[in-house]
Amino acid sequence: MKIHEYQGKELFRKFGVVTPRGTPCFSVDEAVEAAKGLGGKVWVVKAQIHAGGRGKGGGVKVAKSLDEVRARAGEILGMQLVTHQTGPHGQKVRRLLVEEGADIKQELYVGMVVDRGTQRVALMASSEGGMDIEEVAAKTPEKIHKVFVDPKTGLTDAQADEMAAKIGIAAALVPQARSLLKSLYKCFDETDASLAEINPLITTGEGKVIALDAKLNFDDNALFRHPDIVAMRDLDEEDPAEVEASKYDLNYIQLEGNIGCLVNGAGLAMATMDIIKVYGGAPANFLDVGGGATAEKVTEAFKIMLKNPGLKAILVNIFGGIMKCDVIAAACVEAARQVSLSVPLVCRLEGTNVELGKKILADSGLPIISANNMSDAAQKVVAAAAGKK
Repeated sequence: MKIHEYQGKELFRKFGVVTPRGTPCFSVDEAVEAAKGLGGKVWVVKAQIHAGGRGKGGGVKVAKSLDEVRARAGEILGMQLVTHQTGPHGQKVRRLLVEEGADIKQELYVGMVVDRGTQRVALMASSEGGMDIEEVAAKTPEKIHKVFVDPKTGLTDAQADEMAAKIGIAAALVPQARSLLKSLYKCFDETDASLAEINPLITTGEGKVIALDAKLNFDDNALFRHPDIVAMRDLDEEDPAEVEASKYDLNYIQLEGNIGCLVNGAGLAMATMDIIKVYGGAPANFLDVGGGATAEKVTEAFKIMLKNPGLKAILVNIFGGIMKCDVIAAACVEAARQVSLSVPLVCRLEGTNVELGKKILADSGLPIISANNMSDAAQKVVAAAAGKK
């Protein structure tokens, strides 16, 4: 789950991470009032969408008068903001953050993720703030510094000081940087975050260390512990099909292809998408129905996939362990009848009660294409999507 920058900064402040003062706004008039309330002579009007690269796309603008605040807010609010993370269609801006200006001396980068290799939180930092960290990693990887945090001790003073020094923070500001980094780790740990990123982290002409940006993602499996974070979810920023799927505990991600995939198990789902690509097809989605798929779940999965206007065929690939093949076969038959399935359906079943499952498909009277193995299934669904028999 992702949240907006202004929401991330609210959490940052709760844990002691210093940020600029700012106010979220939903209209141009609110933006002007926010600027008045903040005072000062310079403000920054920032689009709030769940994507990076907003500045490059025209979604972050400086204003030096209230009239400029009004003009910049009017330009950004409602725009279709296109960044490298939104795709070509962009994302409509429905929220703004109006923030006090800052006297920027340095722009730095700080990020935290869970490193699966070490099974620890990795703190990454770079002197190259304000840039896409992927670009820094590709062109100047030596400028990215890492430290791995022992969960027993948390981020230590020595680790924080070392990182601050490596990215060029002046010795006089290291105590501030240490406090900020340790507070960031505490925020990451206690909110069950999967990503915490500050880009840029700045030092100012007044000698302060401030998080000028805030990006936080959270582990969906831990959200039951954080109803306050769940309340921050903005459904307007999520794919409608993915939102609908979440209501039925379906793990669904929309992709660019034309072959729908319904699979049980994330690993098998990934392998299914890979083999479709091997045979020249393109998956339209990742869809894991889990180990307890019911007729209702499968029906809703079919409905969600069929909302994609580019869908040309569906592949059901099930390994029956906990999920028995006869149960999924009956669910597929019922779902196909309920939705009046209009695209070719290829089914590959293997595992518990597989013969019974195949008999249910064969006796259904529906034009379901049966496959013997994954390779056979992939070839058949790619051919079906291309209109070949």
